[in-house]
Amino acid sequence: MNLKKRLANYHDNRIDYGIILTVLIICLIGLVVVYSTTAIIQNQGLGPTLQQALWYSVGALVVIAVMQFDSEQYWKLSNYLYALGLILLVLVFFFHDRSTAAETGAKSWFSVGPFSFQPSEVMKPALIIFLAKIITNHNSLFSQRTIRSDFQLIGKLLLATAPVLILVQMQNDLGTNLVMLSILAGMILLSGISWKILVPSFLMASIVGGGLIALAVFFPELLFKLGFKPYQLSRITTWIRPFQDTSGEGYQLVQSLLSIGSGQLSGKGFGVSNVPVPVRESDFIFTTIGENFGFVGSSFILVMYFILIYQMVQTCFETQNEYYTYIASGVISMILFHVLENVGMTIGLLPITGVPLPFISQGGSAIISNMIGVGLILSMRYHHRSYLFAKEDHF
Repeated sequence: MNLKKRLANYHDNRIDYGIILTVLIICLIGLVVVYSTTAIIQNQGLGPTLQQALWYSVGALVVIAVMQFDSEQYWKLSNYLYALGLILLVLVFFFHDRSTAAETGAKSWFSVGPFSFQPSEVMKPALIIFLAKIITNHNSLFSQRTIRSDFQLIGKLLLATAPVLILVQMQNDLGTNLVMLSILAGMILLSGISWKILVPSFLMASIVGGGLIALAVFFPELLFKLGFKPYQLSRITTWIRPFQDTSGEGYQLVQSLLSIGSGQLSGKGFGVSNVPVPVRESDFIFTTIGENFGFVGSSFILVMYFILIYQMVQTCFETQNEYYTYIASGVISMILFHVLENVGMTIGLLPITGVPLPFISQGGSAIISNMIGVGLILSMRYHHRSYLFAKEDHF
């Protein structure tokens, strides 16, 4: 093969156009849905839609920048990125947006002019990169896996994640903490830890989770003594009995169910809505998809997410880089949990939490966080192909 053809194939193979196309389609859907929600349904004009388009543009630049770093560079940067994330989580206590804190009770946002930013979103990819380094280091030290070494690995991962969970919880941001836990759980699951530990741990977590739900419904005063907030318990009781108080605590979930259900098979049409839903432009944007485009439109966006996850998994198999594989497992866990939790809470399958729909919900910091994740996945193939090409030239 002549040099020109080899160079052309080399550059084509380095970039995963399948993932880029899938993310682009989801973002275009997001732009359309944000326009339908804010400009038509909520009569807010073009401002929110243009702002969303700006965040997509910034996100594209972030993807390009993240792709330029290879696994060795991320390995060296992991400690600094983790430390930077922790510093931002501390600084937000002193410089958080006062109006947002007064409205939501969460001290988790910086605000600069018309733009606001959530530092915990930066912490998500930083935590993924750091945990991946811990797992890779541990596995290289313990090539012969034992129950004891597996428990040591779990202990290391918990110690690294605990400060993040504590700082985020101090900000009253339960939704973000659930995402952090999903990242930790996904990376533990794929780290090679024995099923003799994983199965009992899963059963124990199920028992504890079920017990907390039962206490929230029947003995809420006990959970108050353990430090749970009234709004956190109300989300559980509302989830269990949404129609018990349709004008109070259950209003948001009931309106969400009515909105999605009213879309039926093919939806009412673009920009058509007869059911008001609070925070429809962000956490409950799936209600616009359901009401405007019905079951068909909702299913299409879920299929696009499935294709994206599948493509990310395929990239792991192609590159076969252990450190990258653990990074990918964290990114996939993060995006997958966002989708399952967001869609699940809008249709009543899961309790309501402040978890946005990836690449679609209005808001810049979540978009940037997810774009960083996409950039990390694209970096795997980008530099893996580069290595193969250099190796072929050497021989």
